[in-house]
Amino acid sequence: MGRDLQLRSATPEDLEWIHELRHRVYAQELGQHAPDPAGRLRDGLDGDNVYLVAARGSARIGFVSLTPPWLGRYALDKYLTRDELPLLTEDDVFEVRILTVEPRWRASAAAPLLMYAALRWIAARGGRRLVAMGRTELLAMYRAAGLRPVGRTVHSGALTFEVLTGNVTELTKTTMDRYRTTLERLRSEVDWRLDVPFAPRPDGCEHGGASFTAVGTDFRSLHRRHQVVAADVLDAWFPPAPGVLAALADDPDWAARTSPPTGAEGLLAEIAAARALPTGTLAVGAGSSDLIFRAFGQWLTPQSRVLLMDPGYGEYAHVTERVIGCRVDRFRLRREDGWRIDPARLSATVASGRYDLVVVVNPNNPTGRHAPAAELRSVIAAAPARTRWWIDEAYLGYVDMTESLAGLAAADPRVVVCSSLSKMYALSGMRAAYLVAEPTTAARLRLRTPPWPVSLPAQLAAVAALRDPAYYSACWLRTHALRRQLAADLADLDCLDEALVVEEGVANFLTVTLPSGGPSAAQLVAECRRRDVYLRDLSPMSSEYQGRTVRIAVKDTAENARIVAACRAALDALRPRSASLPSMPEGVAAAGAAR
Repeated sequence: MGRDLQLRSATPEDLEWIHELRHRVYAQELGQHAPDPAGRLRDGLDGDNVYLVAARGSARIGFVSLTPPWLGRYALDKYLTRDELPLLTEDDVFEVRILTVEPRWRASAAAPLLMYAALRWIAARGGRRLVAMGRTELLAMYRAAGLRPVGRTVHSGALTFEVLTGNVTELTKTTMDRYRTTLERLRSEVDWRLDVPFAPRPDGCEHGGASFTAVGTDFRSLHRRHQVVAADVLDAWFPPAPGVLAALADDPDWAARTSPPTGAEGLLAEIAAARALPTGTLAVGAGSSDLIFRAFGQWLTPQSRVLLMDPGYGEYAHVTERVIGCRVDRFRLRREDGWRIDPARLSATVASGRYDLVVVVNPNNPTGRHAPAAELRSVIAAAPARTRWWIDEAYLGYVDMTESLAGLAAADPRVVVCSSLSKMYALSGMRAAYLVAEPTTAARLRLRTPPWPVSLPAQLAAVAALRDPAYYSACWLRTHALRRQLAADLADLDCLDEALVVEEGVANFLTVTLPSGGPSAAQLVAECRRRDVYLRDLSPMSSEYQGRTVRIAVKDTAENARIVAACRAALDALRPRSASLPSMPEGVAAAGAAR
């Protein structure tokens, strides 16, 4: 089809052609609708839904329409009630409709590429299920793509449709498994102008840290670290405690070539002393992800049912859904509720006892909200005995370590607390974390722990960090001041003459939401990267973000100023062309998992 085949979001100038093509196809050719004297076919969702367009040169050749869940209505509502089609009541359902291609291009790759583009766009907005009406005569094509009928038939004019649905993760896997070679070939032939990467990561889990690609993952251009503002990951803005630096500098030759204590015994003892816990309740790992993979792999099976907070740290969804294959439900947190966990609603959700595991990140990443320990204790106390609770306290130092549920975890076999030493203690590069569990549970996890789970430099650093609580308390306090100033400076910016919505939370990051009708979060991220400032697009984490929210890590005063300046310049650059998406630079990826 040639290099000039373009896939992009529709511009206002495309709409007349879309309405005209719809009339030609669905009124004149197929008889689904009565002809209109004006030769145009519109419907009630126009202006609210999203169109993706395929074009070749100046000629538009096809389009597909998407209805996101935040509109609160779907085209299918015209044909079926929510009782008849209850999947429309789910939070993350996107509707794909009226895939239409000009007659002369119907034998080309335009239609499959538009379907693929719709799938990628939905995945980048946190969609987990899609629904569509497929013409019965084209049912084989939709089945080949992985869609399945739900058992509902719709009649519209002279046409008959089957209602189809599919899980976005499964559809993506099916597409990549079946058509990877074809997609790789088309990737070099298509001018992809959507604000989502052409292909997902091979493991299906997008992590933060794209800023390191700008530094250079081959470590040959480390000088770039001084030029890049890495606000897309939640590494501390402050250096490790002086004692940490001294421990690492004392004898680096010895630390590099010497095997560490096999079971990290000294580190375990230091954690026990710092947290007033019995050593037998602890297990350590090379970061919290190490502990998540190890513990969940031991406890869960594909038959397990898990409840995750949504929005929430994406590693949990990746491990439970994609790695283990659990049945996963979401406990939806909403902006209008201040992203708060409602303890009464959570208690009611878990009361049936159907959940094997409930995961709570507290403070939450990415919302930054903290649920008081007393509220969580009450919810856990009332929960069924069979339900295990995993409490992730990676950012608790920014609140108050007395809010930890570690003491409860040490005594209650239903509760496990995981705490990273990376983010709060400026040790992200060291990879050290621990969990707290009732002694029998902790012992079983230690049994599954390989020898030397934490490197010697990491053990030295973590022990020194835990011995200097006063230093870190001061750093955490200073973080709040820096966050408040960054929030105030960002709130002074505007987009299309509308204010940005800046939400602080309690940890070392904040979120910024762009107005509807303005540029997407992915566009803002891409523009800021051109200025060596890296932010995190939260869109793939949850459809609650509507493709409009970025997370920004708090940095020092100078780097915060660069963040504000980059955002201002990016918004100015996007102002005249927000309706037409730019090409995504190589390496700009929607991200759903990392801290």
